[in-house]
Amino acid sequence: MKEDLAIDVAGVTKRFGDRTVVNRIGLQVRTGEIYGFLGPNGSGKTTFIRMLCGLLRADEGHGTCLGYDFIAQSREIKRHVGYMTQQFSFYTDLSVRENLDFVARIYDMKNRREAVDKSIERLGLAGRDRQLAGELSGGWKQRLALAACLIHDPQLLLLDEPTAGVDPKARRDFWEQIHQLAAGGLTILITTHYMDEAERCHRIAYISYGNLLANGTVKEVIQQANLRTWVVSGPDLPALSLALKKQPAIAQTVPFGNTLHVSGAADAPVEQALRATCSPQHEWREIPSGLEDVFIHLMEASKDNFREKTS
Repeated sequence: MKEDLAIDVAGVTKRFGDRTVVNRIGLQVRTGEIYGFLGPNGSGKTTFIRMLCGLLRADEGHGTCLGYDFIAQSREIKRHVGYMTQQFSFYTDLSVRENLDFVARIYDMKNRREAVDKSIERLGLAGRDRQLAGELSGGWKQRLALAACLIHDPQLLLLDEPTAGVDPKARRDFWEQIHQLAAGGLTILITTHYMDEAERCHRIAYISYGNLLANGTVKEVIQQANLRTWVVSGPDLPALSLALKKQPAIAQTVPFGNTLHVSGAADAPVEQALRATCSPQHEWREIPSGLEDVFIHLMEASKDNFREKTS
């Protein structure tokens, strides 16, 4: 039996002038899956998801999104997608209800009042529906944006760094809502820089400067990195970090609170480098590599195509 895929694309490419910002990316996302996109700023994450929902046209590639050809049938795809942008993009001088009614008009929805009432109730906006959008806190603006994305009952939800600038409780509530939506069959693509959020996704992909470097479950992505990590404690860790970076076996050193995470390839003599560099006052032990260790490793190992063109 063929797997139920909401997204099945290959070779997706986008160029701006002589710069390739998305380079032959292939991706398969199951229906009802929460799929996370990680990568540094400018890596092509947003460009890629905009091509999937028809806001940008790919220069190359083939495949389907929600059963439609993602290039030739982009107009049809748009009607079945909810897209939440990085920046709050609603009218600040309109109320919550007026903003939702405006979105319902754009989608030419029948029974607009009923759809708006349903969205207000579903996202817990009752009691604030008459409040101006510009007066909302970051967390409530986030809820309004999500309500607007869902008002037309989309099959695919694209979320571009949706929790940036909101407090921890609002983030937690947001993710509870996301998992409830996915359990109901909604497919969700989300870009994030938060490692704890990436770990809440069913699968993730790491994109760096247009290239797909890793994808799979969090456990699979960590295994693919082939990275071993030690935690080091003791005096003068900044000086120790500089000394360790001169060792060929050390791929990275990253401060973590009052400790230092030191990583290298699985077959590299990292522990020997620690013995040669650390003082008797330092202690170290090997720990499982975490997603943040892998994220930093991939980011430092990748090449910025913008700098390559301009240097």
